[in-house]
Amino acid sequence: MPTTPRRTIHRVLAAGAATLLIAALTPGAAHADEPDPRIGLGAGWLDAQSAIGNLEHLAHLDKPPGFVNPANPGDFGFVTSDLAFTGHYAIMGNFNGFNVVDIANPAAPSVVTSVVCPGGQGDVSVYGDLLFMSVEESRARVDCGTNPTVGERFQGVRVFDISDITTPTQVAAVQLCRGSHTHSVVSDPDDPANVYVYVSGTAGVRPVATMAGCNNNPANGEDPSRWRIDVIRVPVADPAAAAVVSGPRLFADPDTGAVDGLQNTPPAPTHPSGANWGPTPITDACHDITAYPALGLAAGACEGNGILIDISDPANPVRLDEVADPNFAYWHSATLTNDGKKVIFTDEWGGGTGARCRPTDQASWGANAVFDIVDGKMEFRSYYKLPVPQTLTENCVAHNGSLIPVPGRDIMAQAWYQGGISLVDYTDSAHPKEIAFFDRGPISATALVLGGMWSAYWYNGAVYGSEIARGLDVFGLKPSVHLTEAEIAAARQIQLPEFNAQHQTRFTWAPSFAVARARFDQLARTCTTTIDGRHNGPLTVSGVTCLDGATVNGPVAVRRGATLLAIDSTISGPVSASSAAAVHLYHSTVRGPVAVSGATGSVAVVDTTVHGPVSLSGGRTTGVEPIIADSTINGPLACSGNTPAPINLGAANTVNGPAGGQCATLD
Repeated sequence: MPTTPRRTIHRVLAAGAATLLIAALTPGAAHADEPDPRIGLGAGWLDAQSAIGNLEHLAHLDKPPGFVNPANPGDFGFVTSDLAFTGHYAIMGNFNGFNVVDIANPAAPSVVTSVVCPGGQGDVSVYGDLLFMSVEESRARVDCGTNPTVGERFQGVRVFDISDITTPTQVAAVQLCRGSHTHSVVSDPDDPANVYVYVSGTAGVRPVATMAGCNNNPANGEDPSRWRIDVIRVPVADPAAAAVVSGPRLFADPDTGAVDGLQNTPPAPTHPSGANWGPTPITDACHDITAYPALGLAAGACEGNGILIDISDPANPVRLDEVADPNFAYWHSATLTNDGKKVIFTDEWGGGTGARCRPTDQASWGANAVFDIVDGKMEFRSYYKLPVPQTLTENCVAHNGSLIPVPGRDIMAQAWYQGGISLVDYTDSAHPKEIAFFDRGPISATALVLGGMWSAYWYNGAVYGSEIARGLDVFGLKPSVHLTEAEIAAARQIQLPEFNAQHQTRFTWAPSFAVARARFDQLARTCTTTIDGRHNGPLTVSGVTCLDGATVNGPVAVRRGATLLAIDSTISGPVSASSAAAVHLYHSTVRGPVAVSGATGSVAVVDTTVHGPVSLSGGRTTGVEPIIADSTINGPLACSGNTPAPINLGAANTVNGPAGGQCATLD
């Protein structure tokens, strides 16, 4: 690929920002009056019609032989389940085992190896050279054998060595009383020698004949096998020694000690829809627990409740808070935002096998519930549900998703079974909104055949969807009024060595032109005044004032708390800003000095010519570096007292005068 000159990159990103400004101000830019293309899609297994918005469908990979029943694509014995990622591989779980897929080229995924190991549910996670797999069905055997009538039964968590990923080798199999419906990897920053696995077992309790110590005692009986999670400790250097080390009672009443201290009866005799509850929201296990070790925090979706958990001691987690919701049939999964200040819970009303996105289904049923976390407590803010109805032959309800690492925003890609994929912006937790989607028509137009997206996860530049009946899909993000080229480029900067949705990693963005442009783009969505022509006389900036190809014949003064955004513009006079919220000058000309003092937000002077001195002082923009880059300054450049200090992103400025203070090295 030919090298693109730096200045060209700047202008490409700036053009995206300018387009954003124009689109945001153009009536009908989002085409809100057009019918949703997802309505009325034709049915089919491998030939269904599809609709897509603000995504690019890069690739589809059919399920390989042995992991699909062509006579019944929705056969529960061959359901594609969850995804995990390591290096340039995606590991795709299945009720019949798992497949390792090479995704070095996301547009051309290929199966590297397949491991037949029946037992459902087949959810997978990775940690270094270890692969963990959930098993809950009684047909499973310790040795992965396919004949369920012989061999030793197994229900629990399998551990595979994937140091040679072409030949995964089972090295441990930890038996559990309720098997493992799902599990979560929990690392301990203070204990790198071990990794922990939180197991969510939701099956019935096994008989003692298949595992000693199991019992189906009531909550007030002796050490019941329900109302707990299992914690497995896995020595990284000796995974064969993996074993259960605790069974925390996360649902206990702190006053009485009763192990069944959370929701034990449905909130009403029937679901708000009038139908019988299904599943029943009674808390005797967690379905999913999402751990965020860097924050010492986890969120548990626990059937009848959503809970927050302190995991600072991974072997002994402690419940911090709990919430319930009369609309929720089954608290299924959870996603914390990157800053840990919000949590999104999903409700798997219907258990994933029912049509729950019908036109008659309300937006609070089978939806996401968004909570802010305030002083360690969860406060409800809103619901979000797929905004387009699906047919009666499509299983559809909220399911698994993950964050897309756009700096400054909370965006999640999420699977909705046969509702497809929805990308949702939760930055304003009270008003979530869809920004992109993909959907296929039903597998059958006459009967509900199980299918659709089980998971939708962002990994190193693309969104990967595991499709229950069809295989693997790969999507790229496309720039739109909702997500600009710079924001996408900034998200692609985050490159992880591995990824599990239930083991969140803190995203941190190195300073870059893309990150700086992303800040500009986000501010541009909030413009209160836009000037794209000539303005004669002084300009006083209040609110968020955007200059887009403008000419200002006079000085510009930015008031306290205000924002100035200028792109491809000319200012015939000085620019001054005292205690401004933000000041950005891109590809512009200022015929006078620029003086910015006491800024509280982002400051950027990029590819801009200033006919006079530039001074930047006293900024307190913690975590957001002021940028002066690739610009020509016909006068001194002086910077002092800024936290953090200004940077040039490796693009030196031409300074026709002394460069001093914090900016001494930026020329």
